[in-house]
Amino acid sequence: MSIAVLGAGAFGTALAISLAKETPVTLWARDADHVAKMQAQRCNASRLPGVPLPAGLSLTNDFAAATTAEILLLAVPMQKLRAVLETHQAALQGKTLVACCKGIELETGLGPIAVMREVLPEARTALLTGPSFAADIARGLPTALTLACADADLCRQLQQRLTTANLRLYRTSDTCGAELGGALKNIIAIACGAVIGAGLGDSARAALMTRGYAEMQRMALACGAKPETLAGLSGFGDLTLTCSSTLSRNYQLGLAIGRGEGFDPKITVEGAATARATAAKAQTMGLDMPLPKPLSGCSMAT
Repeated sequence: MSIAVLGAGAFGTALAISLAKETPVTLWARDADHVAKMQAQRCNASRLPGVPLPAGLSLTNDFAAATTAEILLLAVPMQKLRAVLETHQAALQGKTLVACCKGIELETGLGPIAVMREVLPEARTALLTGPSFAADIARGLPTALTLACADADLCRQLQQRLTTANLRLYRTSDTCGAELGGALKNIIAIACGAVIGAGLGDSARAALMTRGYAEMQRMALACGAKPETLAGLSGFGDLTLTCSSTLSRNYQLGLAIGRGEGFDPKITVEGAATARATAAKAQTMGLDMPLPKPLSGCSMAT
């Protein structure tokens, strides 16, 4: 089963690098100039400087060419996922689509798998999520991820095809839990960054992580997720990583908020939009989730 990664940001490039060390992979980027620079330099200098692209990785800005692959990893921001699917609906029909984004869609309150199913009901869908930084994956450092898919046979096939020397995948059929764990932890990460940025200390951060995890469970279980999913890589594992490292863009945004500093609006921070979506979703569901509310007014809303 051939593989293409759609989206040449840091995470998409990192996945392509890891996979291409063992099998041919196509990496698609919309910007032709960006593709040309990566071709010439054999690295993604703007997103992953100093990390060479392996020989097995080919680059293109031709969407039709990229989507001849059988497995398509969608490494695009959550708030842009629907637009990509709708724009290229014909090319994506019947494909195996693996979402590699984390968040909740602002307009609908849906996660990535639910969005894919709504736009492309005949596609085979899965989600790749869990505690991971692009730089670690690209450098070949060991990383464990959750692969969520309702189809057990497809999940096993994808696990076998997408596992690499440094990527270990654990299967789950609980797509709801995997979606919400990956999305909600970003909100907590922003809040934890704000706590540290304001000088409130590590003890306060630990308290916030603990109470935030309780809120994550509250919404996930109300939506039908399994508690063990939230206790795994895509919940507790991702929460721990994102709330404790300055490599996390969500945590970086929180630090800036806590310090009263500005933040580059060009940087995609999934948790900002997810905070707004979660606050609205919690209100609709009648859930007590105080943490997303103050962050839902954050200026980094998209």
